[in-house]
Amino acid sequence: MHYQGLKQLKDSSENFFLLAGPCVIEGEAMAMDIAEKVVAVTSELGIPYVFKGSYRKANRSRLDSFTGIGDEKALGILRKVRETFDVPVVTDIHTPEEARMAAEYVDILQIPAFLCRQTDLLVAAARTGRTVNIKKGQFLSPEAMSHAVMKVVEAGNTDVAITERGTTFGYQDLIVDYRGIPEMKRNNCPVILDATHSLQQPNQTAGVTGGRPELIETIARCGIAAGVDGLFMETHQNPSVAKSDGANMLPLDRLPGLLRRLTILREAVNRITE
Repeated sequence: MHYQGLKQLKDSSENFFLLAGPCVIEGEAMAMDIAEKVVAVTSELGIPYVFKGSYRKANRSRLDSFTGIGDEKALGILRKVRETFDVPVVTDIHTPEEARMAAEYVDILQIPAFLCRQTDLLVAAARTGRTVNIKKGQFLSPEAMSHAVMKVVEAGNTDVAITERGTTFGYQDLIVDYRGIPEMKRNNCPVILDATHSLQQPNQTAGVTGGRPELIETIARCGIAAGVDGLFMETHQNPSVAKSDGANMLPLDRLPGLLRRLTILREAVNRITE
């Protein structure tokens, strides 16, 4: 594998790149199955691919929510995916100590939206030398993300990306303002659209986040039309039994058709922007 950063991945194809996988690593078999299927379709379509999986879920609504199968076990599975399929992998981190630990296993360290202003976390991630993907806070304007990017750059790492994942709208909904895509691209870094978390419906009374997965394709199509460099999607063989974020994940068997349609759309966008 010759991964050299998301900027290089963006420039390696005229297609968008894709970060996709389960919300959280539930076990080796499910992770390997998802990776195998996504690698097959992305290879066919010429989509540069990064496998996504959280080794631990730290931000859960309820104390009894599933958080993971154990850090070392889950990180080991991410490493196995990386080595077996020769693709880069990305995972979330939550503390400076996790940055150093996870960097031994993965290529990209993802900063959760709620933590995108945590200076010590951003600096620790930057200093590992790994790519840093910062999810835009649900509470921040696109313009404000320049400060998060600069924290990483000023810590000595220019391999940074921003991911749009929706903005808080009332208490239980999110909206995507596509004007933010060109605004965030002014930071001279790849801009990614998270087409699944943007459809979350947080703060449900049951303590389990809801979602609108039937609109994933709508969100993704709009992102491609607006000029995003990459897409982020969570997918699972059976979202109804997923241990985290099942309400807004894409069923794995629907991913190939969606990616084919988005590739056609990207080709059209490329033609009108040449």
